[in-house]
Amino acid sequence: MSSSTAPAPTSGRMPALYLSHGAPPLADDPVWPGQLSAWSAALPRPTAILMISAHWEEAPLAIGATRTVPLVHDFWGFPEHYYQVRYAAPGAPELAERVTKSLRAAGTPVQDIPDRGLDHGAYVPLVEMFPAADIPVLQVSMPTLDPQRLMAIGRKLAPLRDEGVLIVGSGFFTHNLAALRQSGGGVPSWSAEFDDWGRRALDGGDVDALLDFTQAAPAGRLAHPRTEHFAPLFVTLGAAENDLGSQRSVIDGYWMGLAKRSVQFG
Repeated sequence: MSSSTAPAPTSGRMPALYLSHGAPPLADDPVWPGQLSAWSAALPRPTAILMISAHWEEAPLAIGATRTVPLVHDFWGFPEHYYQVRYAAPGAPELAERVTKSLRAAGTPVQDIPDRGLDHGAYVPLVEMFPAADIPVLQVSMPTLDPQRLMAIGRKLAPLRDEGVLIVGSGFFTHNLAALRQSGGGVPSWSAEFDDWGRRALDGGDVDALLDFTQAAPAGRLAHPRTEHFAPLFVTLGAAENDLGSQRSVIDGYWMGLAKRSVQFG
């Protein structure tokens, strides 16, 4: 949608999202880009987008570029055209200032990394959801993988939703590439079992089970041998606050055997 026809930014409360972000070849999938596009079309137009990606772990918590800088093509061995993708969204310096003040006031250290651009956990879904790249985007790092601490960060960010900021935790609902290569194709049982467990936990509002997912879920450690792709969900859960009961899976199914479940709160 061009900027001349884009709706005015929302004056109401934005939802909070957790999405499975895929990989660069997502753009060539016959189904998934359309699902992401339809999702964004049903949302109010954000004043800004705050991204928390599985692909940026940095402590203390870091704020990326507040101006447009080159993307981080943080992947290897793909065809050249995936490295030519651009997403020149405006920076979000005012949002960066509000995030910094809010988190520091709560005792969370914040650092600036002004040359750090959006990684593929951020720009791959944004290209499909907001292709005009005309909404300011700010990415912040995950300073920890501890679910409780990430939820606390999300709670501090939650008031931004009332300013029209779309808070997006970007990961993958199941993520074990090594086991996937050994599965022989199709959807492996560990991916299907974890996805079903996660759906039921979300539908039941069982936050305690989600927080303990490595122990509580079937195949928890196999679905997430390292937990960085599930961890952004906890920022989203914190940001969701009183909207936990409104959650719904907007996208489900599998991509190359991995669960692409993506959830909206509010």
